[in-house]
Amino acid sequence: MAGVGGQGILSIATVIGEAALNEGLYLKQAEVHGMSQRGGDVQSNLRLSSEPIHSDLIAKGGADLIISLEPMEALRYISYLKPDGWIVTSSVPFLNIPNYPDSTELLDHIRAHKNHVLLDVEKLAKEAGAPAQAANMVLLGAAIPMLGIDHDKMIAGVARVFARKGEAIVNSNIAAVEAGYNVSAK
Repeated sequence: MAGVGGQGILSIATVIGEAALNEGLYLKQAEVHGMSQRGGDVQSNLRLSSEPIHSDLIAKGGADLIISLEPMEALRYISYLKPDGWIVTSSVPFLNIPNYPDSTELLDHIRAHKNHVLLDVEKLAKEAGAPAQAANMVLLGAAIPMLGIDHDKMIAGVARVFARKGEAIVNSNIAAVEAGYNVSAK
């Protein structure tokens, strides 16, 4: 999982972890978020398996899925993706650097990968009645079909992770997850 600090990558990892545990899976996670408060690169390795896992890091060419809230960050980690792996990413760049690459070229690189889902996560969050901050949950929803975790367990994970913030926040995050799921589950 990859993105820019403040986008909610670590929240996605937390929800997936909750759902994976309820699915009876083993998991290991490693995070890099040193620049997260300054809009820097944030990434998380999350390994899930029905068998015990010995390392929390994913080797180059070993990832089944890249989930990214920022398209350039998806491409930054593409060398980790298996040839038949999936990229699920936002189609809208987070322009936080002066020499950001050409957006059209960037998205064309992602479209060149046979297994990809590109979506405007903020727009879908708003259309679902959720705030733009729930864009990360839209992305999570779009990734559910590729994760191999039961949809209902993922929704229950969202409810557990956000429960302390109240019912309205839980419901808006679930609506955002459903909006992303409906795009990619077609």
